[in-house]
Amino acid sequence: MRPRARLIYNPTSGNEGMRRYVADILDVMEQAGYEASAFQTTPKPFSAKKEASRATKDGFDLIVGAGGDGTINEVVNGIAPHRHRPKLAIIPAGTTNDYARALRIPREDPVAAAKLILKGQTLRMDIGQANDHYFMNIAAGGLLTELTYQVPSEFKSIFGYFAYVVKGAEMLPAVQSVPMHLEFDDGVYDGPASMFLLAMTNSVGGFEQIVPDSSMGDGKFSLIVVKTGNFADFLVLIGKVLNGGRHTDDSNIIYTKTSKLVAKRTDGQEMKINLDGEFGGNAPMTFKNLKQHMEIFANVDEIPKKNLDPDVVTEDYVEEVEHISHQDINGDGKIAKGE
Repeated sequence: MRPRARLIYNPTSGNEGMRRYVADILDVMEQAGYEASAFQTTPKPFSAKKEASRATKDGFDLIVGAGGDGTINEVVNGIAPHRHRPKLAIIPAGTTNDYARALRIPREDPVAAAKLILKGQTLRMDIGQANDHYFMNIAAGGLLTELTYQVPSEFKSIFGYFAYVVKGAEMLPAVQSVPMHLEFDDGVYDGPASMFLLAMTNSVGGFEQIVPDSSMGDGKFSLIVVKTGNFADFLVLIGKVLNGGRHTDDSNIIYTKTSKLVAKRTDGQEMKINLDGEFGGNAPMTFKNLKQHMEIFANVDEIPKKNLDPDVVTEDYVEEVEHISHQDINGDGKIAKGE
């Protein structure tokens, strides 16, 4: 009996162009030896999640998720709770596609992404659990992350939003710290913070130096706590990210590895939690790293041994950060002036 594969695709992803690739993707799945079928998500809530759960319960051997990070997150949430889990292949069709970037999956060609199944390379990847929800790449909380819900969808990613803040001075008054209680493997932090971030790969919002020592499948989150709520300090941190990941030693940062995190605000106010770029509920919340919980197709040959690539940093961007922060970010002894 041939193994079975189910394609779950979001027809509105990729400027609504995913539909025209479905036949070719199914053909690739057939070439890989699977009995292939497809499911088109609907506008109903959790359509992709429910279908992924159904296919998992029905014993499918492979689920192929096609869409943006939100669709893929739903597919992961449909698979992760089950004891016996199918392999997962990802076809990115959104705006940021952080996870696909980390796994070196082609992000501009859905058929090329599908052909990684033919290559046959997989990784056992960690999955994060946040109370009853699951996430594959990023969890975050704090006022800075809550602001992401107020900006266009292309800036939903947390650090994609940081770039937006540099451009959008009208958001400056909203940047502030809140009192947090954070429990992690190596200690407890009680104090002000503008955000915390849990990451499982080195790709966050298109940057690859935010978690410079990320290691896939090690059972550990990379935890970053930004203690400052000062916008100028925040811009300096961005500049340090852009210049080789030097932010990890900054006094305004806590940077550590942890297998779990308990997070809450201590002033009685709610704190929204962002999971893979989408609203994931309110704190208090407990995060657990499920080590090597899912087997996912990846372009393993192309992933650097340390999961590192230098960020592509434009000179204009660094100059803008220097101009706003009035600090020398790139170390050339000069502070860029505005136009």
